[in-house]
Amino acid sequence: MEGFMSVIVGIFFAVAIYLMLSQYIIRILLGVAILGNAVNLLLFVAGRVTREVPPIIGKGADALPASAANPLPQALILTAIVISFSFFAFLLVLAYRAYQTLKTDDTHQMRLAEPEDAAEPPLGY
Repeated sequence: MEGFMSVIVGIFFAVAIYLMLSQYIIRILLGVAILGNAVNLLLFVAGRVTREVPPIIGKGADALPASAANPLPQALILTAIVISFSFFAFLLVLAYRAYQTLKTDDTHQMRLAEPEDAAEPPLGY
């Protein structure tokens, strides 16, 4: 199961990078969202995919059983889900405001700060 999940993580990363290299803001945002999911899945796979023993220390024991799932990646995933959702919401609002102001979602046409007819900056000292 972990081998299959590793392939899925690789596919998620590839799709996320492909989308983030696009020139359209919506595709870039989808790439960021998929990248967050890929990182969460990577953390999940790193913590061993198992359903046999929950990560609970039993009565009279000092440590988890060897076959138990690692609880640290699960806690990291919960934190990462909240952070990636809030980051995605911020980027969504930012993209919406940029679309309202510039009337386009094409990053090549979003050259308000760098007009095409402006002089080139100095290339040396």
